[in-house]
Amino acid sequence: MQRVAAFLAALVAGVWFSVRAFADDPPLGEAAFLAENDKAMTKMMDGMAVKPSGDVDRDFAAMMIPHHQGAIDMAQAELRYGKNEQLRRIAQEIIVDQLQEIAAMRLALGDPLPPSTAAPTQPDAATQSNAATTGSSSNDQPAHDHHGMSHGSMQMSPNSKMK
Repeated sequence: MQRVAAFLAALVAGVWFSVRAFADDPPLGEAAFLAENDKAMTKMMDGMAVKPSGDVDRDFAAMMIPHHQGAIDMAQAELRYGKNEQLRRIAQEIIVDQLQEIAAMRLALGDPLPPSTAAPTQPDAATQSNAATTGSSSNDQPAHDHHGMSHGSMQMSPNSKMK
């Protein structure tokens, strides 16, 4: 009977220590996610600390653009480490929406848009550049086409059927 009691005590102690270790040391993916999220939050908060310029519109955009970029950075961390498909889809939508809003603010101020870069899940720019000039890519798909979308003005062609 004492052997069973000693075994159960050791088992309970082992479980307790395992639970404590897990609580104190998050899984590797979670630790990386938390580190990336903390970096994104710090970068966002630092970027939002804007010295007033005297132009309310510029100051608003100067604060909102880092705020939106922070949301993008956090959403990218969710895509890298998250498992919940619904949250991953929301993260994708956040990235698209926030990029569009950043572009709209820059255009509203008359500022140039930064050069386009590949999304984290897309091939690198050299692959894209080669595909655009040759009309094909490594998987023999046609070159990317915007079907009447203007890159510089975010306006659709008057021939589009949007309602």
